[in-house]
Amino acid sequence: MQKKVFQLLVDNTAGVLSRISGLFSRRGYSIESITAGVTADPRFSRITIVAAGDDVILEQIEKQLAKLIDIREIKELKPQSSVYRELTLIKVKTPVQERQGIITIADIFRANIIDVAPESMIIELTGDQSKISAFIDLLEGYEILELARTGLAGLARGTESVTYL
Repeated sequence: MQKKVFQLLVDNTAGVLSRISGLFSRRGYSIESITAGVTADPRFSRITIVAAGDDVILEQIEKQLAKLIDIREIKELKPQSSVYRELTLIKVKTPVQERQGIITIADIFRANIIDVAPESMIIELTGDQSKISAFIDLLEGYEILELARTGLAGLARGTESVTYL
């Protein structure tokens, strides 16, 4: 199985995300992550979907998405010509004697400590999925209380693929 990153430009209307996720659900397609947000033009939203499957499934996903009326454009964001980022918030149990070790790891990864409580810290980390996975692996000796990942967001490099509506 392989992964493909699809970027959708859609009408910013009620139910559009539900119709897209419903398509995946009805067909039994796998969604690794999905993120959505309004664009610079409030009439449109950008949705980034990471889907998994073989070549035939991934081609079918693209064809089925193209049939939805709310979708204005579908692009594949290829790794070599795109920028991907993910945001992660991690709450770690931190007795006072362990804080410096966690702060050191966070500094190496350019993560931010955004909340400190008597027994825990919340760390914010932005980067590609491999960076985030490596950071989480280094926290293995610590107790992770909660973890939230936004899913992948991405844009194609340069101006050639910009769509003007």
